[in-house]
Amino acid sequence: MEEGPTNSNEPNSEDKKEVTPQKGFIKMKIFPFVMLLLGCVFATALVTAVVMSVGGDKEVKVSIPDRKEFTKLYNVYDEIQKKYYKDVNTDKMMEGAITGMVASLGDPYSSFMTKKEAEDFDSTISSSFSGIGVEIQEKDGYITVVSPIKNSPAEAAGLRPNDKIVEVDGKSIKGISSTDATTKIRGKKGTSVTLTISRPGTDQPFDVKIVRDEIPIETVYSEMGADKIATVQITTFSENTYSELEKALKELDKKGMKGLVVDLRGNPGGLLDQAVDIASLFLPDGKVIVQEEAKDGTKQSIKADSSAHNGYKVKVPVTMLIDEGSASASEILAAAARESAGIKLVGAKSFGKGTVQTAAPLSDGSLLKLTVAKWLTPDGEWIHEKGIKPDVAVALPAYATMAIPDASKTYKEGSFGDDVKTIESMLSALKYNVGKIDGLFDADTTAGVKAFQTASKIKADGIVTGATTTALITAIQKELKANDPQQQKAIELVKEQLK
Repeated sequence: MEEGPTNSNEPNSEDKKEVTPQKGFIKMKIFPFVMLLLGCVFATALVTAVVMSVGGDKEVKVSIPDRKEFTKLYNVYDEIQKKYYKDVNTDKMMEGAITGMVASLGDPYSSFMTKKEAEDFDSTISSSFSGIGVEIQEKDGYITVVSPIKNSPAEAAGLRPNDKIVEVDGKSIKGISSTDATTKIRGKKGTSVTLTISRPGTDQPFDVKIVRDEIPIETVYSEMGADKIATVQITTFSENTYSELEKALKELDKKGMKGLVVDLRGNPGGLLDQAVDIASLFLPDGKVIVQEEAKDGTKQSIKADSSAHNGYKVKVPVTMLIDEGSASASEILAAAARESAGIKLVGAKSFGKGTVQTAAPLSDGSLLKLTVAKWLTPDGEWIHEKGIKPDVAVALPAYATMAIPDASKTYKEGSFGDDVKTIESMLSALKYNVGKIDGLFDADTTAGVKAFQTASKIKADGIVTGATTTALITAIQKELKANDPQQQKAIELVKEQLK
């Protein structure tokens, strides 16, 4: 989501480990037996230097003979204090220096947050929170969508992985940090924000108006068909995800589950320990889940161990679904399932995020989130910026990735453009005759719209706006859920294992 990494409420400097692409809304948690100290040590050294350099509003004399690399920083600080024509805010100046230092790494997953920013982010984990519900990261100078969160306003508005957010409320955000973008996108429930989106495959950027709402924090959703093949969707890896999943699986077991599809599509990641616990449900104990590679090239393997959960295992045939919105922790689970348990992956190539971060609270309540390691699949592959290719690639229908028409705009006979083409494609997918799908709102399109409006109990005036647009979006989302080719293929593969 747009809400970001957080620090613990406890006043300590223990590193919190997570593998979310950027701006996860969940609290980062210690992962004891693979905890890295690099972030904590770095943070301590950094705080020491800052405290020594901001002792007052006068020139600061610092003597650290073995840290000559700081000499330039201190000299610039002293010059500003002595010669700048206005009084300066020393805290702000040093925070800017730290922000620049972290930004110089060129790593979209490392960031520095001020005390206020850290507190704002921390408030998002205590309960449901207000926003639009979209995971973002900075990529090549653009704020890019990793994935919208299930049942969020962003999902309802049709945001898709790899969408670039180029403007917020008409103002360009190119080149700004994910933290700054988050501040601009977030807001109170009931207020709206307009995002200008550039989508791969779409000629022109388009506006999406989204009304902010409470973002759901439930992370596991389950259902089972008459054939006793269950689907469990994991939307993110939060603090309670394992317990939610185990509860759902045990309930499905009681109902006679014969096979399982684990849906990781649109899952942007989260806590590493949750991914490991969940992987242990599917892998034999002792099998490698993930490897961590440190700066010096040393590797440490994390292996499946179900003993902490009384040895509970999934014992039915399983397939897993991935797509371009599946990132980091969900990629760890998917790779482990395939390479250490022979589970087939279905869908589209995943996002490709292969690094691990720690989040270290600093002494003043600010937060340093730092990439500290690579993670590798059990077979030793680094999937960073490459993603994981599914065993069986299945594309979604074209209408599933089209830009959703703006409900505030009016489309009627004589209108022309990409939005009209999308409306025609959606109506056609819903089995309404609109003639040729060419982007021209003609008499055939009008007839198709009127038929849809009549079926939806909306005034049949042949004009697409407001309630008609909303109803069309809802109907197409239901159609995709009912006729999801990726899920259908995954179920088919489970049934083949049952023969």
